[in-house]
Amino acid sequence: MVEEESKSLPMELSEKGGVENNGFVQNEAFDDKETDTSSQEEMPKTCVVDADPAAVEEPVLKPYAGMPKEVLLKFSGQARYRVTREILFWLTIAAAIVLVCATIAIIALSPKCLDWWQASPIYQIYPRSFKDSNKDGNGDLKGIQEKLDHITYLNIKTIWITSFYKSPLKDLGYGAEDFYDIDPMFGSMSDFEKLLAAIHDRGLKVIMDLIPNHTSDKHRWFQLSRNQTGKYTDYYIWQNCTQAAGSVTPPNNWVSVFGNSSWQFDDVRKQCYFHQFGKEQPDLNFRNPAVLQEIHDIIKFWLGKGIDGFSFSAVKFLLEATHLRDEPQVNESQNPETITGYSQLYHDYTTTQVGMHDIIRSFRQTMNQFSSEPGRYRFMGSDGDEQDNIEATMMYYGTTFIQEADFPFNFNLINMKNLSGNSIFEAVNLWMKNMPAGKWPNWVVGSPNAARISSRIGKEYVNVINMLLLTLPGTPVTYYGEEIGMGNIASENVSKDCINSDPVIVTFPEKSPMQWDGKANAGFTEGNSSWLPVNSDYQSVNVEIQMTWSNSTLNLYRELTLLRNNELPIHRGWMCYIWNDRNVFVYVRELDGLDRVFMMVLNFGQESTIDLKAIVPSLPSEAIVRLSTNFSNAGKAVNTKLIKTEMGEGLVLEYKTAEPVHTMEDFKGNCFVAEKACYSSAFNLLYMNC
Repeated sequence: MVEEESKSLPMELSEKGGVENNGFVQNEAFDDKETDTSSQEEMPKTCVVDADPAAVEEPVLKPYAGMPKEVLLKFSGQARYRVTREILFWLTIAAAIVLVCATIAIIALSPKCLDWWQASPIYQIYPRSFKDSNKDGNGDLKGIQEKLDHITYLNIKTIWITSFYKSPLKDLGYGAEDFYDIDPMFGSMSDFEKLLAAIHDRGLKVIMDLIPNHTSDKHRWFQLSRNQTGKYTDYYIWQNCTQAAGSVTPPNNWVSVFGNSSWQFDDVRKQCYFHQFGKEQPDLNFRNPAVLQEIHDIIKFWLGKGIDGFSFSAVKFLLEATHLRDEPQVNESQNPETITGYSQLYHDYTTTQVGMHDIIRSFRQTMNQFSSEPGRYRFMGSDGDEQDNIEATMMYYGTTFIQEADFPFNFNLINMKNLSGNSIFEAVNLWMKNMPAGKWPNWVVGSPNAARISSRIGKEYVNVINMLLLTLPGTPVTYYGEEIGMGNIASENVSKDCINSDPVIVTFPEKSPMQWDGKANAGFTEGNSSWLPVNSDYQSVNVEIQMTWSNSTLNLYRELTLLRNNELPIHRGWMCYIWNDRNVFVYVRELDGLDRVFMMVLNFGQESTIDLKAIVPSLPSEAIVRLSTNFSNAGKAVNTKLIKTEMGEGLVLEYKTAEPVHTMEDFKGNCFVAEKACYSSAFNLLYMNC
């Protein structure tokens, strides 16, 4: 009886309000208030009961949130927790190793990303003719800033602004009076800094001109040199010459680019100074180390301002032979006294002298000091046009071990004597087959020193030239206004030089003001007149009206830049020549691993019909017109056995194939690639080794 009572005791205690702790699991009903003194007074008094410990069930211990360290350690050593923990640990380590290895593999196999000067076309601006902001008839830096949206509208990210240094403007600004200042015509240094900030805010880059060969005769250096002041005495090239009866006998027969003797007598120093260009542009003496250091300091100054690169012009003239021998005549039987033209001599002693490339490479080394910051590589281009000497032009790329220019500007498409499918092929092939391995090509179709496309080769070929420019491999360079098909102004027009107000016959018809709209002065200026007359066709050839025409030159240009930016085969793929004759030039753009191919059929002659399937049997029977100089043809299917083009028509055809042209033996010698890359459809990325 006593035993039964003792067994029922725990139940009785529980029923009378006792609290049970079941294996450390907290009883949420338990409240601190239940432990205060008043509650304790109400609880029944406990009594000692002599119970059997074996008869009391051991409470079960379970893990719970917020358990103390001592409790946690009791569970962590159990097999089911320890094994799970170790498996998760090693899986994490393995995943990290795989991730690191995959990252290293992707980096190792990935091709070099195209730099900014490779990825975008370059838009060249002649600032005096782009946009006038202060109604004085001259374009300026604020005007460029006002029109930056036009650059982004064209899908272009690099701007090249020609010379705007302080200058007497006798040579349109190419002879600087002060390399450290802005000519007041274009604005102030503050205007430049604001323009630079606005350019960079839009994610654009800017390149400046620098012509180190000469200065203006108004430059402080020249004034000090002609007076033989200190270190400046030999900053220029001076030689004794005789003057008698008002005529000067120069040291030799050297002729300037503009004609007549390249020696000019100076009344102050009583010697002749050398000038490869105008007499107002004396050549600097680059055999003087102090002169070279001056140019390096100028480079550092503008790079320090934040510009993204330089185009170095007239660099082949930097050095002259010290022996001063007469240059050989082209026509040996010509009377030496009658030689006045630059083309009448072989310029063996005044261009591309030994040591000239060393000077250019030193410029590159200075620019590299500003290129170490990620994303801030400083571009260097050079005007290395050696005309008929393509090997000499290619030397401006530098060598495998010594870097020089990122590229010398390619004027082959400007220098063509006539237009045909064959001549276009020859101009393109000349560059591609001579370009050093691993270098990057570029193409220029307009410049401040060449007639505009529509005036040089005809309005009917403007669109097809732009199609060629924007689908060739490399960096295209567009001169302002070519995107709307501007032409030269008539050469009989007269303008007034804003410095000396002397009327001069226009000798630069390709520099006419940009045609923005159909209003007075084509929207270039709100003033009464512009420094040069606006082309008479401005009411139909302007930006505003062409934005509204679906089939305009401007809209085709935009579509071509979008195609170039968005399609990998055109952006960085192979180029293979397919066919050329007097009328058409045909080539494809392909990328390893991608079955989509673009074929350009460009007509530079008369109406033509061609059977491309007979030339490339693996071509599909049909291709789709991705873009055409006639927008109404876009999206149509064409028979590859019968492709017809009109005069000046261009087609960008798209098709799919499992056998790209660059893998075919018959076309091995016709294919080129710079910055080779391969596409993986499985991972949607580019890789190198394919």
